[in-house]
Amino acid sequence: MQVKEQLLQLKPYQPGKPIEEVKKEFNLTKVVKLASNENPFGCSPKVKQAILDELEQLAIYPDGYAALLRTKVANHVGVNENEIIFGNGTDEVIQIICRALLNPQSNTVMATPTFPQYKHNAVIEGAEIREVPLVNGDHDLDSMLVQIDENTKIVWICTPNNPVGTYVKKQALLDFLTKVPKHVLVIVDEAYYEYVTAEDYPQTVPLLKDNSNLMILRTFSKAYGLAALRIGYGLGNVELINKIEPAREPFNTNRVAQAAAIAALGDVQFVEECQIKNKQGLQQFYDFCEELKLNYYTSEGNFILIDFNRDSDELFQALLKRGYIVRSGNALGVPNHLRITIGTEQQNAEIIQILKDFIL
Repeated sequence: MQVKEQLLQLKPYQPGKPIEEVKKEFNLTKVVKLASNENPFGCSPKVKQAILDELEQLAIYPDGYAALLRTKVANHVGVNENEIIFGNGTDEVIQIICRALLNPQSNTVMATPTFPQYKHNAVIEGAEIREVPLVNGDHDLDSMLVQIDENTKIVWICTPNNPVGTYVKKQALLDFLTKVPKHVLVIVDEAYYEYVTAEDYPQTVPLLKDNSNLMILRTFSKAYGLAALRIGYGLGNVELINKIEPAREPFNTNRVAQAAAIAALGDVQFVEECQIKNKQGLQQFYDFCEELKLNYYTSEGNFILIDFNRDSDELFQALLKRGYIVRSGNALGVPNHLRITIGTEQQNAEIIQILKDFIL
């Protein structure tokens, strides 16, 4: 069977090892997964009740337009209801955008390293990928501008950037938007938006009014703790949303996920508490890095990237045998690093002690 030639150069997405597999492989009773930037505090109790209430409706197709959730999100972020597109996680929104805009005659610009699904989907569509290395962990926006030409369709900005945790500052983004040609769509991926506390982080939603070529991505998978239900959304100009909507599959967000997301938006206190605990957890790792003189990036996400100056796969395996699943930098384009999701205070303390025992 003949498939697209570009698929032959791709590998399926490799998620972190599942907890059950690690327990079986190493004969462990306790395994902690800090590999996929999930919320260690779960989700709001209001979400759990909303899910239970929805279980009687499983035989009924979900609302393909997600009308109730659409109203809730529009009010929450401050946009019109027709300026939103929902996806089976932001992964699907990325796929929809690439399917709608990219082809073999086009190119797309992104940082490296960054979230791999931008490149993955661009390859599938046969587009040229133009990657611009980070500079000291930050997006090199000036060099990204140089890469833009008449065939550029999309520029991707992940902020906070996965896997690094750094962010694009307000003035830098404003300057960038004024210089990008209007035929180029600028995607600002804010999957970790709810964790951000930096004062100069840009509030991007008001920018939509004067930038018809801007689109913002957000998700319920991270701070809201709904990763298993797969629901995210994009915000953009109504004309753009209408043009890409035909590339969205019908009923792509299920009714349980929609109900859960509505409930999650109704519990602001839960998200605020998670943000506070996340910052406290990040400080545990900062103190550890300072003590051992390890290089790291300060993070506005719920993860940290640390340079251990040694084979990251070796460290990954050492932690795995002790029941801690993290992400090896070799899989992320940053050898000698580990990306570690911020866990509970106890989980952070335990993994830090394991790393100290191994390194010292």
